[in-house]
Amino acid sequence: MTSYLSNDQPASGILAVERLIHVIAGLLKGVRHVAVGASSPIPGSGALLARALSERDAPKQQTRVSILGSKKHNAFTNGGVELFDMAATGRIDAFFLGGGQIDGQANINLVGSGAYPQSEVRWPGSFGSAYLYHLVPRVILFREEHSRRVFVPKVDFVSASSYRGDGDYRPGGPVALLTGLCLFHFDPLRRRFKLKSIHPGHQLDEIRDQTGFDFDLADDLGFTPDPSDDRLALIRDRVKREIGETYPHFASQLVGN
Repeated sequence: MTSYLSNDQPASGILAVERLIHVIAGLLKGVRHVAVGASSPIPGSGALLARALSERDAPKQQTRVSILGSKKHNAFTNGGVELFDMAATGRIDAFFLGGGQIDGQANINLVGSGAYPQSEVRWPGSFGSAYLYHLVPRVILFREEHSRRVFVPKVDFVSASSYRGDGDYRPGGPVALLTGLCLFHFDPLRRRFKLKSIHPGHQLDEIRDQTGFDFDLADDLGFTPDPSDDRLALIRDRVKREIGETYPHFASQLVGN
């Protein structure tokens, strides 16, 4: 089975995946309802941590979490049909998208690499990504692998575009890109990423070397903070138990009981 955990376990004892879960929870602060698609254990864990924190810190504005495939943590009874309906009616505030390719303008490719339609490699397909990209206010791009194979100057096929025309109705779009190396924020006016933080154990030169597009640097660029002890305890106990209902193999790899 696939292991979602890297070997990055620094002297602090915090796993790289635990840091990603913590960052995702921060990106979801204040949202009413976050939906998580299929095959997304790390975003799902981050959403569950965000909910746990909202229950403690803002009990009157608790974050609702819907994880496709979950029976316990899900507002949907008919999967994608309700996901699209709720996105169209403004009842989903955050969602996650990835891609086989992502370029510097936050366009994503879920179809395949090479000249379409004779793609050299085929991926699962767009499956409503363009629709959700336009409608969900806070779309977080997530791809654990950080390489020039993924982060390209220009995608070979645009499954979902970050572009917004003057007459377009578009309440949604990308706000951030989180990878196994760093966190970028996205400037929708310039359609350009800005490096916000670097995960401990990695360096700016490494990120530049592994990224196929240009990006800006945040004025306060620094290292991605580790979760506090209380948040780490939530990840290793409550979040591990809750995500285990949908992703038992992933949960079994996390630290904790």
